[in-house]
Amino acid sequence: MNSSNRRINSSGLLGGFFSLWSLTTWIIVFNVVIFFLVAILQSIFGDSIYNYLALYPSNILAGRYVWTLLTHMFMHADIFHLIFNMFSLWFIGRLLEKIIGTKRFFWFYILSGIFAGLVFVFFAGFFGTSELGARLFSSPGIAGVGASGAIFGLLGVLIVLVPRMRVYLILGPFIAIILESILSATVTNSAVLDLIGILINIYVLISIFAIFSMNGRMRKFALPVEMYIWILPFVAIVPLILIGLFFTLPIANTAHIGGLIAGLVYGYYLRTRYKNKVNLLEKYFK
Repeated sequence: MNSSNRRINSSGLLGGFFSLWSLTTWIIVFNVVIFFLVAILQSIFGDSIYNYLALYPSNILAGRYVWTLLTHMFMHADIFHLIFNMFSLWFIGRLLEKIIGTKRFFWFYILSGIFAGLVFVFFAGFFGTSELGARLFSSPGIAGVGASGAIFGLLGVLIVLVPRMRVYLILGPFIAIILESILSATVTNSAVLDLIGILINIYVLISIFAIFSMNGRMRKFALPVEMYIWILPFVAIVPLILIGLFFTLPIANTAHIGGLIAGLVYGYYLRTRYKNKVNLLEKYFK
């Protein structure tokens, strides 16, 4: 490992530049590049490009496009979906990468995203054919995209390793997305819906960047709520499941749960194998 690091550092200015960036940063860059590349391909080939990249449960269950279990992790529905996920990955991923190391982080990120996709496919394919099932688990014919399944996997590991670490949930955008979904199901005027969508997207974008502000009043605009990290999944998943009983939300809760389960299992493995190191971590974040 040390000799490899020396080769990287001695490769000149470019090598030094690459060595400064964490794997988390590179994953974020890759997601951004893929987002704009897919947008270009979509403008050329139309929405059919989604069949080859997005995760359709119906395709997987029919044995088609199995590679989408991987590619869907790097696709996002729109720019706000991308920003919100990359914002979450930036905070969660950088910390976990430092704790477990780059190699473990890379393989777990990929595998937890694939596992989250498989859970999404299973529930959508076998339980998403009824009206209530489609609301709770998604429909077999609806595509799943996004890095959130893998991100919930990273969160699951942190929950086991440092359960008492304090984090902030940016509640504002979370509420805004739910509100937009409810209004979409109840408001029939398309012009009003378009205006609501624009206003909510502007609020979400401002809220995400407000959290970086040095101004305390500006940060409050995003409605940050401090909590122990182990509480975060309950706040982020349970309300969405309950709302899903009545309204269709564009959120793959089953993928989030699948990623979280993968993270909890891997976190338990690390905790039992590296007890002394985990004890030190807990003391640091206590």
